[in-house]
This record gives sequence, C-alpha cells and structure tokens, in this order.
Amino acid sequence: QVSLVESGGGLVQPGGSLRLSCAISGFTLDRRAIGWFRQAPGKERERVSCMGGSGIITYPTDSVRGRFTISRDNGKNTVYLQMNNLKPEDTAVYYCATDRALWGISCPSGDYWGLGTRVTVSA
Repeated sequence: QVSLVESGGGLVQPGGSLRLSCAISGFTLDRRAIGWFRQAPGKERERVSCMGGSGIITYPTDSVRGRFTISRDNGKNTVYLQMNNLKPEDTAVYYCATDRALWGISCPSGDYWGLGTRVTVSA
C-alpha cells in the first residue's frame, strides 16, 4: 500500500523558514515525478513546486520562486520543500503527491496524495 506522509508544518513568523518533508512508503520514489501543492482557506489547490522523474524542477507558482526549493533523497524515499522568507500569503495546507508511472516530466497528476501539513505564517 502506497503512503505519503507530510511533516514539518507549523506556525512561523513572516520572514521565517520551514522545511517540509514527505516520506513515501509502498513504492520507490526513484524516477517518479513528485510535487508539492497547497490549498489556502477558500482557495483552490495550486501547484507549488514539482520535480519530474529525471530531475527537472518547476515552480508553477510565481510567488514562491527564489524562496522555495524542492529536493529529493531517493535513498530515503523522501522529498523536501525548503521554504524561506515566508509570507502570510503562504499560509495553507501543503500536500505532496506522486504518480504510479515512471518518468513523469514535471508535476504529477496525483495518483497518490498525502494528508497534508498545515503552514501558518503570522506575526
């Protein structure tokens, strides 16, 4: 059974940093696209950052470029999202997702999802 578990969320002041983790079990992350998504209250879910199976990285959300960094450790079957210079508008529940298929180009379509970790940016 495939499982994705996010962690690392919490309350942080504007300008602060957090590192989110997504631990995957049940299959190997290697060669699969992985993505971080977020959903703020009252808003639709949006793609934050993705890494394709070959390692191509995209940041579909303009507002996070230069502040967020996605990375993966295939040995640990874990993907990370380093978030720096956080802003109140980054407040959301953050989810990771991946696909069954190998070699996805960028963002996964979302065959598998975690339950999310909440990030709140507030003074």
